[in-house]
Amino acid sequence: MKTPYKSIYQVLKLNRFIVLTVIIGSIVTSMLSVISVIKLYKETVNNAFVVGTDGSVIPIKLVSQKENLEVEILAHLELFHTYFYHIDASNYEKNLNKALWLGDSSIADLYGQKKAEGVYNRLLQYSLVQKVKKVISKIDKQSAPYHFETTTVFEINRGSIIDTYELTTSGSIIHVDRNFPNNTHGLLITNFFENKLKKIDYEN
Repeated sequence: MKTPYKSIYQVLKLNRFIVLTVIIGSIVTSMLSVISVIKLYKETVNNAFVVGTDGSVIPIKLVSQKENLEVEILAHLELFHTYFYHIDASNYEKNLNKALWLGDSSIADLYGQKKAEGVYNRLLQYSLVQKVKKVISKIDKQSAPYHFETTTVFEINRGSIIDTYELTTSGSIIHVDRNFPNNTHGLLITNFFENKLKKIDYEN
């Protein structure tokens, strides 16, 4: 006997088809969205933008990271050695805290060792001024981690007496996420070691 109504099985089959179509459509749409975002991200990473005088957005191709690598490593090393060794009674805590952001536990261990040996207490007790005069680094940038050797010339002002020293340090550099303003270069010093310290005659 025919009825004006569809069988329950036909209705369920139609509903299932509609649900599956919606699900598949959602998955395809999501995948296309993810692909678009990844593509946009890659394009953004490789380009910087400035606003023209007429309000238009102009893409500028960034210089590749490898071309800037040596400059950034040298700047990072100079910044660290200046923070770590250019200290006096008024700035040593601030400078050392900044230096600790630029290296791994080997820096923290060295800081702890110097603190235990009374280096910073003497700085306060005798109002010493330790001033960095020059930082020269050599790096091997063939492959990461990048090994370096740095020569830091600094003087210690004891009031009437000024002594100049040359310190040789070494370690490696690895890439990390940039952290503004604590680690703007996105580099980290590892396996840091003070190799040799000697007193020298230094002329500006």
